[in-house]
Amino acid sequence: MDLATIIGFACAIFLILFGIQLPNLGAFIDPPSLFIAIGGAISATVAAFPASKILNSIGVVKNAFFVTNSAPVEIIQQLVGFAEQARREGILALEARALEIKDEFMKKGIQLAVDGTEPELIKDILSTEISFTESRHEEGVKLFDFLATMGPSFGMIGTLIGLVLMLGSMSDVESIGPNMAVALITTLYGSLLANVVCLPIVEKLKGYSRKEILIKELMLEGIMSLQSGDNPRIVEQKLTAFLEPGLRASALKERTA
Repeated sequence: MDLATIIGFACAIFLILFGIQLPNLGAFIDPPSLFIAIGGAISATVAAFPASKILNSIGVVKNAFFVTNSAPVEIIQQLVGFAEQARREGILALEARALEIKDEFMKKGIQLAVDGTEPELIKDILSTEISFTESRHEEGVKLFDFLATMGPSFGMIGTLIGLVLMLGSMSDVESIGPNMAVALITTLYGSLLANVVCLPIVEKLKGYSRKEILIKELMLEGIMSLQSGDNPRIVEQKLTAFLEPGLRASALKERTA
């Protein structure tokens, strides 16, 4: 579970409510504005994307809260361990170890290497999988990016509706206030949908996608090194180059401990 996502959303909602002050909360609740801004933005998104992607978006939202990417340091240690075993006993000795691997991408790569598949073919197969994984992630992000764009747009539509209603009934002094409220609150609802909900989810998903792709590229490099019979120290040096400087030191320290 990603606590930062939950804490961020909770803090944003709390601070907005704190700024509004609970006794004034009723003034910010307006069902017609809610229908125009939130309902309109969601309806436009449903119209813009296939039904299958809309349904998949439920899983995409779950990733923003519950995604569990593998730790790169642990992956490096595992691959260096494989390199040491392959150097001692030959790469066929990894066949049994491959069955214990939980990550399907790495398991497939190790099995291809053990089966004696040509290095270029292994690289093509795994690189294609990485490309399609990246494309799937981009599609999921696009939906929430579109919804973030539609929120303020429908907020502006609501503002125009409110102004038209207000200007059309200027003789009725009592209706000016409610119509002006519709004009302003729809903009507020649209901005909240975009800035409090959708854009944070978009950035979180982009970050998780970058991390997952980095780990898959790290695995690919490690599998290619195993295939070519590199020395375990060379494998370690190649793989730690994928890490940030702080994590490199941590990976090397844990290996020498």
